[in-house]
Amino acid sequence: MLAAMPPVPTPKPAPGAPRVRERGDACPGALRLHSADDGHLARLRLPAGRLTARQVDVLADAAEALGDGRISVTSRGNAELRGLADGCGAELAARLAEAGLLPSATHERVRNIVASPAAGLDGLGAADVQLWARELDERLCAAPWAAALSGRFLFVLDDGRGDVTGLGGDVTLVAVDPRTALLHLGGRAVRVAAADAPRAALAAARVFLSAARAAGTGAWRVRELPEGSGPDVRDVRDVRDARRDGREALAAEEVSEPALPQGPPPAPGPLGPAALHVLAPLGRLTAAQLRALLPADEVRLTPWRGAVVVGAGPDRAPALDAAGLITRPDSPWAGVSACTGRPGCAKSLADVRADAVPGRPGLPVHYSGCERRCGHPHGDWVDVLAAPGGGYLVDGAPVPRTDLAPAVTTARTAPRTTR
Repeated sequence: MLAAMPPVPTPKPAPGAPRVRERGDACPGALRLHSADDGHLARLRLPAGRLTARQVDVLADAAEALGDGRISVTSRGNAELRGLADGCGAELAARLAEAGLLPSATHERVRNIVASPAAGLDGLGAADVQLWARELDERLCAAPWAAALSGRFLFVLDDGRGDVTGLGGDVTLVAVDPRTALLHLGGRAVRVAAADAPRAALAAARVFLSAARAAGTGAWRVRELPEGSGPDVRDVRDVRDARRDGREALAAEEVSEPALPQGPPPAPGPLGPAALHVLAPLGRLTAAQLRALLPADEVRLTPWRGAVVVGAGPDRAPALDAAGLITRPDSPWAGVSACTGRPGCAKSLADVRADAVPGRPGLPVHYSGCERRCGHPHGDWVDVLAAPGGGYLVDGAPVPRTDLAPAVTTARTAPRTTR
């Protein structure tokens, strides 16, 4: 049975002091709801953002029957249902389980796996990391100890193009060539065989848990560990694989300069001959827009709040554009996102979704109703923050609501340094 959870305040550490977590994280899941002003919220983890055509239908039906009829795409390519009524937990769980969207009740919140969404589609990557994501998810759900990971712990699998390496993964795998991958953990890296990459990623998560227990601070993520107590990626060599009866250690060679590749996300439009990348307006799809992605071999929700429609050629773009989706890189709404805002969030100072204006295409821009800036992009972005008493701060400068459009255009197109 689902249970709605009240928000849990997170105390801030003193300057220079390590963060101490005295309880588990309160991240919502599909089996544990968050109570918001617009009803309950369910967050469904989708490793690599992957949905089958059947699962697309089930998710759209659940949003209409149990929620507000919309599906939010998160910055990790997961899906959120909002406006859920009291007492719908059992029905929601049954719908998701029947569609194969809940393979493990004990691990459903830790299935945080982002993978290059265009992998295997456009010929640009060094390996199809979507396949790695599926194997890693199976291994993750099969490991009882992995349920101790935080719902915020993140695996990132990059196919070598660098599109997802900047998403702040705790464990990051980067394909070097079809036979080799680099495993990054805690600022160091080791080289592993591509065939061992999913196993190595799971071993790295276990190394983190050991380091977190030794630190005694209750850290949820690698960056929260006290200085000097971080996990040593070389220790993955000592983690035995239960699926191989512990007979084989992992071969891992340390790399001296573990720089991460950096590349842009795919632009809206075709990805190879038989896939199409579209963005959801302000990161939210109506149930009808989600269904408009079909027919498809599969749908991959992306960390840029969109979807890759596998099996769709360029001829599908006009229909998806007519459905209200963003299909072109020159759309002024490409790269524009927003938090929930009013009326769904009690902390928000404004209805940021109603106030949002795109400005001219350029840098990503994110509208936030409060200083938490929930769901903001990674890397360089324009910060539009609701201000007390009305108006907004655009990258810190006060701007009246009526002047947002020119201010955001200037901020999106002006030269700037990375945050």
